[in-house]
Amino acid sequence: MEKVGIGIIGCGVISAAYIKASRNFPILELRGVADMRTEAAEKRGAEFGIEAMRIDAMLKRDDIDIVLNLTVPLAHTDVDLVALKAGKHVYSEKPLGVNLVEAKKVVDLANEKGLRLGCAPDTFLGGGHQTARTLLDAGAIGKPVAGSAFFMCPGHERWHPAPGFYYLRGGGPMLDMGPYYITDLVQLLGPVASVMGSTARPREQRMITSEPLKGTMMPVEVATHVAGMLEFRSGAVISIAMSFDVPKHRHTPIEIYGDKGAMLVPDPNRFGGEVSVALTGGEWEAKPLTHGYSEGEFRSIGLADMATGLRKRRPHRANGALAFHVLEVMEAFQKSSDEGRRVEIESTVERPAPLAAGQSGGNLE
Repeated sequence: MEKVGIGIIGCGVISAAYIKASRNFPILELRGVADMRTEAAEKRGAEFGIEAMRIDAMLKRDDIDIVLNLTVPLAHTDVDLVALKAGKHVYSEKPLGVNLVEAKKVVDLANEKGLRLGCAPDTFLGGGHQTARTLLDAGAIGKPVAGSAFFMCPGHERWHPAPGFYYLRGGGPMLDMGPYYITDLVQLLGPVASVMGSTARPREQRMITSEPLKGTMMPVEVATHVAGMLEFRSGAVISIAMSFDVPKHRHTPIEIYGDKGAMLVPDPNRFGGEVSVALTGGEWEAKPLTHGYSEGEFRSIGLADMATGLRKRRPHRANGALAFHVLEVMEAFQKSSDEGRRVEIESTVERPAPLAAGQSGGNLE
C-alpha cells in the first residue's frame, strides 16, 4: 500500500511516544515535525531524524496527508481547524475539544470538506481490550448489567515537567483520563444514554513537586474529583470515578458484571494486560489474549488504522464521531453536578468494528 505522509504539530512529551510507536506501522511515513516553539521542533526532529519545519510550511506540503495534532488541549481546536482548512486530514490527541461547541466546529468542517477526522485514545485497539470485546460479544458473561471504572491518583504534578495545563480549562481528571475509560466502555458496551455526576475542587492552587518547576504553585480551574453513573443505551449501568485527589486506592480499572458472570478489563491507558472472567459462583480465570498489539507501546495504531482506511476507503475506528460522543459524555458530568439532575446524551455512535483476531503485524485490516 502507498505510504501516508504524516506531519506532527506539537513536539511535547507525548510526541516521542507517537514517533517511536509509528515505526510499527509501515503505512505511516513521518515527513515533518512542527511546533510554535521552533527549538522544540528542531530538538525533536534532530532526535528522530525528521525534518523540522514551520507550521505554515507544513500545511503547504503536498506530501503530508494527515496532520497529527499533539498540542495541549486548549490548542486542539485551533490547530485542527487550520489543518482542515488547508485540506489536510486530522488525527488529534484527546480530547477532541475543551467543550462541545469547539469540537463541533471541527466535526462540521471535516464533514464539509470531506476530510477524515480521528482522535485518541486508540488504546482500545490493543490486545487486552480487543480480547475483552471478543469475549463480551461471544456472551462470556451473558448480558452486561453493571460495572465500574476507576482512575484515581494524587495528581500529575508529581512527574510531568510542565503539569499546569492539566489543571486549566480542558484539563482535569475527566478530560485527561476519562477518554481512555469511556472510549473503552463505549467500544465494549455501545453508546451512553445518560449521565449523573458529582464533582469537587478541594484546592484552588497546587504545588508542583516534579523538576524543573518544583515548588511552583499553579492555579486549579477545573474539578479534580469527578464521580457518577453512566447509563448505556444497552441498559448497563457503570459507576465511574476520575480523580487527581486520591493518595492510594485498590480498585481495578474496569469491571463489567453480566447476568452469567463478571469480567476484569485491563488498564485502558495501556494496550495489553490480563482479561479475567468469573462465572456465577466460580473463581477468576485469566483468558488467553485473542489479539496482538499487547506487548509494548502502540500509540499510533489509531493513526495507522485511519491511514489504512484512507487508502482502502473504509471507515477508521478511532474516529471523530466516537471522540465527539465521548466528549459529550465527559462534559455532562459537570453539567449534572452543577444542575443537580440526570443529563441525557444527545449524540450516539456505532461501536467501532473489532480488529481481526490474531492480528499483530503492522498492516491493519
